Amino acid sequence: MTYTIKTVRREDWRKVKEFRLTALRDPIARLAFLETLEQATARTDEAWQDRAQASAEGTTLRQFVAEAPDGGWLGTLMARVELPGDETAFGELPKVPQTHVIGVFVQPARRGTGVAEQLFRAALAWSWSLAEPRIERVRLHVHEDNLRAQSFYRKVGFEHTGITVLVPGDTPFHEIELAIPRS
Repeated sequence: MTYTIKTVRREDWRKVKEFRLTALRDPIARLAFLETLEQATARTDEAWQDRAQASAEGTTLRQFVAEAPDGGWLGTLMARVELPGDETAFGELPKVPQTHVIGVFVQPARRGTGVAEQLFRAALAWSWSLAEPRIERVRLHVHEDNLRAQSFYRKVGFEHTGITVLVPGDTPFHEIELAIPRS
């Protein structure tokens, strides 16, 4: 399978929106994403354009996609810079500059084909290449019951940090933090 890893451009906002909605329709979405299909569907086109623009600028957020020769997207992930003193999505205050990998999704037919590995390779390379801030670690969170994802993340070098976060809601659950420190 031939594909290219690229970063999202501003003009890709419609694809960003459609691929995210596709991801949220996946049966595993309840274990993979904190956002629901209903929440994403309610976003305005302007919000999707802003998201694509922030990624295109690539200073604090970068979305990577695996794109087939026909222009179709096979997978995606985002890497967001988190700085000391800035409250994160889970209310933490990072101690060091770090990148948080979020929104990982690979089409079911492309899972296990190397697409996810290449997306992670791109996100890690971007994170380590930032001169300011100098990223000290790359982290992600994974649902406690998403064993397949946990296994994959360990395979690409992430290790459990011992930190778990309780996510409140109708059915509370824990997200497990995994990270790769700068070597």
